Amino acid sequence: MVSSEATTVDQYLAELDPARAKDVSTLRDLCKQNLPLGLEEAMNWGMIAYQVPLSVVPDTYNGKPLLFAAIASQKNYISLYLMSIYGFDAARQKFEDSWLATGKKLDVGKSCIRFKSLESVPLDVVRQALTEVSLEEFIARYRDVRGSQRKAKK
Repeated sequence: MVSSEATTVDQYLAELDPARAKDVSTLRDLCKQNLPLGLEEAMNWGMIAYQVPLSVVPDTYNGKPLLFAAIASQKNYISLYLMSIYGFDAARQKFEDSWLATGKKLDVGKSCIRFKSLESVPLDVVRQALTEVSLEEFIARYRDVRGSQRKAKK
């Protein structure tokens, strides 16, 4: 599954192979237990999204809530999107160093960590990354970057 049309997380999980659904559910629980308070869980962009409500930051570049983290089941792997490792260099370096120190293979893009099953994921490293950046820091960073882009256009 590359992108889902599910409108609820339960529908999304029901679409998955049972083994994949178990891994995604475990990640979901990890996110719900460790992400900053104030985020909302929703189905957005075809995946389970943990996002800043528009009531908190209504002036986003695309009119959608800011994505803080997400979980997606792709055809050949699971993706965990962590915007905290995308927008914060120190958090990214700490995450990568901690992951690699476990001896487990790291397949990462700008914000997307890809893996076939949770057996290859150091969950304690993911847990730390989920708590590394506060909601306030995340919003402030978004506004700083967004403001600098507006100034550059002028």
